[in-house]
Amino acid sequence: MSGIYVHIPFCRQSCIYCNFYFKTGKKQAPSLIEALLKELEMKHKGAGFELETLYFGGGTPSYVETSEIERIIEKVKELYPNNKLREITLEANPDDMSLENLQAWKAMGITRFSVGVQSFYGEHLQWMNRAHTAMEAELALALAAEMGFELSLDLIFGMPNCSNEQWLHNLNKAVSYPISHLSCYGLTLEENTPWKKLIEKEKYEGPNEMVGAEQFQMAMDFMREKGWVHYEISNYCLPGKMAVHNTSYWQNKAYIGIGPSAHSYNGVSRTWNVSDINAYVESINKGEVPETLEELSAENKYNEYVMTSLRTIWGCDIEHLNTFGLENFEFQERVVSFMEQGLIRQENSRIFLTEEGKLYADAVASELFV
Repeated sequence: MSGIYVHIPFCRQSCIYCNFYFKTGKKQAPSLIEALLKELEMKHKGAGFELETLYFGGGTPSYVETSEIERIIEKVKELYPNNKLREITLEANPDDMSLENLQAWKAMGITRFSVGVQSFYGEHLQWMNRAHTAMEAELALALAAEMGFELSLDLIFGMPNCSNEQWLHNLNKAVSYPISHLSCYGLTLEENTPWKKLIEKEKYEGPNEMVGAEQFQMAMDFMREKGWVHYEISNYCLPGKMAVHNTSYWQNKAYIGIGPSAHSYNGVSRTWNVSDINAYVESINKGEVPETLEELSAENKYNEYVMTSLRTIWGCDIEHLNTFGLENFEFQERVVSFMEQGLIRQENSRIFLTEEGKLYADAVASELFV
């Protein structure tokens, strides 16, 4: 299975926590769309590329004109006429999800939305500097569900001004809609973000790791009781409703990235495009993809497999680690130590993070690296 990711880096306004590559406003959208179409042609893999997913991320893809998204979908289908597209996802903000836009997206073949709700409380949305209101979020979800779209919803936990009672309300509100997928992200403080600068100016409160950990545990408990599958640390779904495109990342499958800052992966190497719209467009117009190439060493592949597999319901296969041809003499000793601490459990040749272990996922994985 292979997918294409298209990065649309435009947003109506800047969320205080975001460190993805984006630009406010969309004046450059026409020139960028032309460049995206050209890069699709330049990276065309031919009939042997079994395309199953197309994912529009950002930024805010729903912010640009629906006709611009349609042009990209048409180009992809033209280049891959034998595609087996199972899923076309558009990341969308509620304020863009009007009836007119939803009808246009449905007509062009969008099947799924990843909706950036983040919270159903107005004060939280204002704190994050989100462009939509809580009412817009509720109306958008109801309308999209009525039109038959598959819905994934994003929520953020660990905000300094979000109580446990409010977080539980957000979870209850989310599953009250006919969604099939829920992503819950812990609010983390990143460099070069408005939040970081506001904290330095003592205008905003910083993160509280204890609150974040408590609300992460609440989410795990709540979703388990509802019968949902916690198939990746940040992601829950109804049985059989995993995100097809994103799951390919966690299962080490190939994908193509299109647009500024987008990554591509073929199992042997990884490339990433320049994070600058002007430089990207200029280079593409010269017939050159402005990308950096990294040939992955055996150590890279080993460590990335440990990191990604431990995040998932499928776990890390110890026997598979042997295929990398590397010796990790302390691996089993550290696994035993983590099992004694209650952070890891083992079934046959596979190891899995326990619920407590998921609170320390990155730290546990890094200790198991070669």
